[in-house]
Amino acid sequence: IGVAAAGHELSTRPFQLVTGRVWKGTAFGGYKSRSDVPKLVDQHLAGELPIDHFITHTFKGVGETNKAIDALHSGDCLRAVVHYE
Repeated sequence: IGVAAAGHELSTRPFQLVTGRVWKGTAFGGYKSRSDVPKLVDQHLAGELPIDHFITHTFKGVGETNKAIDALHSGDCLRAVVHYE
């Protein structure tokens, strides 16, 4: 289904569940941070997992962190990256 925007709810008609559909909730697609994320990083660094096309906004420095958060909350941003130097 996806994720509802902050403060919004998802709804369905009961018939959807009666006909065999199932709703399951997961955080981060069901990935386990400790074991799965390092594998994804290794795949990306090896060139096996292209992710750059998912990054829609980039920001530079600590001073732009709040701008990155605002972009994510706006709904126009798929992924934001903040470069800290």
